[in-house]
Amino acid sequence: MRTFALDIGNTAVKYGCFEGNELVETASGQTLEQVMAAVRRLRPYHAVLASVAAPTERWVTMLQQEVSGTVLEFRPAATPLPISTTYATPHTLGADRLAAAVGAAWLRPGHDTLVVDAGTAIKCDLVEGGHTFRGGSIAPGLAMRFRALHTFTGRLPLVEMPEEVAAPLPLTGDDTISSIRSGVLNGAAAEVNGFIASYREQYPGLAVVLAGGDAAFFQPRLKGLIFGIPELVLIGLHRILAYNVKL
Repeated sequence: MRTFALDIGNTAVKYGCFEGNELVETASGQTLEQVMAAVRRLRPYHAVLASVAAPTERWVTMLQQEVSGTVLEFRPAATPLPISTTYATPHTLGADRLAAAVGAAWLRPGHDTLVVDAGTAIKCDLVEGGHTFRGGSIAPGLAMRFRALHTFTGRLPLVEMPEEVAAPLPLTGDDTISSIRSGVLNGAAAEVNGFIASYREQYPGLAVVLAGGDAAFFQPRLKGLIFGIPELVLIGLHRILAYNVKL
């Protein structure tokens, strides 16, 4: 059966089309019109969507006009899940964090997993035993760190990511731009590696799953075995849909 998953993020809108459990098409940076054109072309039977940014009423209405089956709007505090959660405030929990945890649990059943989602914010979330979302941490993403240095100082420039994000980065900057890049980028990598090391002290068999728009920067800089799964949130949304409509 063909299904459609829609992830409305702070920075970009991404969709994924699934045939059974296989992701067969995905695209990012989409407008509402582009998403609906894809829905009309792909003709999915069910759809699921989640948003951490824009209101979803118009998205839901448009999808319901095109999808003959269920249109499920994922809400962390209300939607039944294939995993358990001990998060104290589910009504404040971002749908992307929980969907990524569901995706990690499905891909690594029975295993402790740390999900590192490096997007607008950098989230490090623990899925214990492959079945329980425990929560984690939220920190500013790379672009946000660059903007903060520029916004909250009088003279520091707004610095962009280097063109080759996986290229080696000098630890010691020899001008202001390279010093900012070292502080933001080397600092963020050290921060995430610190979280991974601390979690591995508590969970020796911990696996790390990396997703998000800045995953290409972190992939070569994180220590230990790292599973890069860019479409983790879409996979999780698909599993939530499957659980609710009994695919």
